[in-house]
Amino acid sequence: MESALPLTARTKLRVPWVAACVGSALLALFLALGLFLSRAPLPMPVVLGFGIGLLGTLALALTRYDAAVGLGILLLAAVRIEPAPSDLVFGVLIAVAFATWKFELHRAPLSVTLLVSAFLALNLIASIEAGDPARAINYFAISLYLGVLGLWLASYVHTDRRARLVLVAYLAAAVTSAAAASVALFMEFPGSEFLVIGPRAQGLFKDPNVFGPFLVPAALILMEETVAPRLLRLRLPVKLVFLAVLSLGVLFSFSRAAWLNFAVGTVVLLFVLALRRGGVRQALSLLLVTLAAGAALFAVAAATSSLSFLEQRASVQAYDTQRFGAQRSSIELASEHPLGIGPGQFERVSEISAHSTFVRALAEEGVLGLLVVLAIMLLTLGFATRNATASFGAYGIGSAALLGAWTGLLANSFFVDTLHWRHLWLVAALIWAATALRIRYPRR
Repeated sequence: MESALPLTARTKLRVPWVAACVGSALLALFLALGLFLSRAPLPMPVVLGFGIGLLGTLALALTRYDAAVGLGILLLAAVRIEPAPSDLVFGVLIAVAFATWKFELHRAPLSVTLLVSAFLALNLIASIEAGDPARAINYFAISLYLGVLGLWLASYVHTDRRARLVLVAYLAAAVTSAAAASVALFMEFPGSEFLVIGPRAQGLFKDPNVFGPFLVPAALILMEETVAPRLLRLRLPVKLVFLAVLSLGVLFSFSRAAWLNFAVGTVVLLFVLALRRGGVRQALSLLLVTLAAGAALFAVAAATSSLSFLEQRASVQAYDTQRFGAQRSSIELASEHPLGIGPGQFERVSEISAHSTFVRALAEEGVLGLLVVLAIMLLTLGFATRNATASFGAYGIGSAALLGAWTGLLANSFFVDTLHWRHLWLVAALIWAATALRIRYPRR
């Protein structure tokens, strides 16, 4: 007998059950894969807590989808292990999005979708040559997840409200992380030892060279919001305090790549603002703030007796020569293995680390893989440039800041492997979302 409920009502009733079934199946697969790849026995209380957390996340995603997104963005500040806490949340959200038809892939530029798909396909082809299959599966699984995450985030951010949610959650994560790690360098408190490594701040990341760059896009977005407020309902003094905290976090990471990232991004941001109509005053105001902040950071470094270590970190390091060795090794491997040696295999066949996104891509996915990575990076840069030229932000998130953030990340990628950085894909997704909006509504 046909149900008396209208079709729309029946659909609403079925969707949560479909989402629960499909989401639970995908979660079980994701959990099993993570436990298999970790190869580490976990205590039963940890396993039970893990399962309860996943079910709680699934319930949150089904009932308060946007709240679950905010939680995932907040957890981007913690990537000490993989899968990271944010990966579990986003894994649930992506599964639910697939099951409930919320993954609107058409909102991401088609060219980006094709290039990301091509890169993942090249990863699979290169896996044939992998000497360590378990490592290849692990590395490819992360690449697959991050590629899907970037496309999903680009499809998710399609309203001003959602853009504000992402921005506020990201800023909260970055500012809190920067403040806690900076304080932990000079004051002991419960858990402070997990936020530093020697004299360097690292937050809840595995490496200060990831922690520092995580803060840079947040700082750049906040800088543009300071002179051209759109989404944040904060007073100017609060914005300046947050900006100072983020800058201290970048400084105390003592990461030269992060410093370069921040410097390049700031220069690009100031340049774009100065070129806009009426933007010279904004650029000059921001330049004065930047100079004052630089002087304040120098004073803080002097007051905390960090100048000597700062000078030491700014000089050439003994391991810098490894970067050139990695480039030579990558070229040799690419010539011997045209299709690449397989994802995650560089350190298995070379005595040195890749130290570069492009070096790793050339060795592990071959020349085609390098070309596809360059195409994704440069195409996104082109999108960001067009958006900034047209003053077309990601639903209120400043286009000049996003261009500066992406340019800084590109500079960073020459010296550090950034492919598996969650915030790299976050910035890319925001640029893609703005591009899709600009293409759809060029006169908005």
